[in-house]
Amino acid sequence: MSDIKKIKDEYLGKLSNDLTLESLNQIKNELFGKNGVISNLFKKLNSLPLDEKKKFAFDLNFIKDELQEKINNKLREIEIKEINSKLKNEKVDITLPVRNIHQGKIHPVSQVIDEISSIFSEIGFSVEDGPDVEDEHYNFTALNTPDNHPARDMHDTFYLDNNKKLLLRTHTSPVQVRTMLKGKPPFKIIAPGRTYRSDSDQTHSPMFHQVEGLHIDKNINMGHLKGCLNYFIKEFFEVDKIQMRFRPSHFPFTEPSAEVDIGYKLKDGKIIIGEGDKWLEILGCGMVHPNVLKNVNVNPDKYQGYAFGIGIDRLGMLKYGINDLRAFFETDYRWLNHFGFDPLDVPSNYRGLSR
Repeated sequence: MSDIKKIKDEYLGKLSNDLTLESLNQIKNELFGKNGVISNLFKKLNSLPLDEKKKFAFDLNFIKDELQEKINNKLREIEIKEINSKLKNEKVDITLPVRNIHQGKIHPVSQVIDEISSIFSEIGFSVEDGPDVEDEHYNFTALNTPDNHPARDMHDTFYLDNNKKLLLRTHTSPVQVRTMLKGKPPFKIIAPGRTYRSDSDQTHSPMFHQVEGLHIDKNINMGHLKGCLNYFIKEFFEVDKIQMRFRPSHFPFTEPSAEVDIGYKLKDGKIIIGEGDKWLEILGCGMVHPNVLKNVNVNPDKYQGYAFGIGIDRLGMLKYGINDLRAFFETDYRWLNHFGFDPLDVPSNYRGLSR
């Protein structure tokens, strides 16, 4: 018993010291390892006389439990100390000022495209897209554009090869051609996207954005076109009534063709859409030419339809008071911060298009 007590006192003394996890594990191994002090004492039980074995085993188990409990308590003490040390070292000073978070803005062009898509989706139009690099056939020939048409000239179109077969699309009408070739009527689509023409000034850019619409079905007429555009213009400019007039025009892909003007007035230097006696052209339109329908394998005796093209950048300029088209493409953060939109302000006919 004296040897056991001596071992107990020795190791209780060690365990009362300030220990690390490593030194605690070393003590535990010295006591209870394969050749540990306590383990070796248990091995001696078989060599003791029967009358001593019972008492020796009792005392040994008592000291073993006491030392084990002391080790477990010490382990919890070390873990708590480590946690407190980490909390102290990793403490967050909540008195520091919050860092400014600079939230980006949605570009007006992206916003206007979303607004247009939202409006037309309400009346059954789907959104289609196509490649910016286009084939001459889809951009001109399939759309009934004659070989000698001015739009085919190099000073109007960006050609990508000497044979004038590959080009940057001058409008999104090729999307209409591709859509009709891969499907069957009826068709009711809009095609927003980038377009390219060799032109640059305050109201024109070599790259600009356009949305074109197409509705092909049986018994479609100019009345449907007028109703569609009247609805769109009122919804887009968020006015209750609109003055709109159709002026005869010419486009190779529509017959008859028209340009659409809307009424406006100037007030304090700003354009007020829907009122006044002044007129502003905003889009071109017409009934799809029978030759275009033939080129996409649609029977013009059975199906008719209308098409329209609208400058997205121009709509944005009119609605949001932007007076220079070139600013759209200059990547000036100050300009974008002023004219841009909240990323979470998604256009909706129910919540309002713009806020």
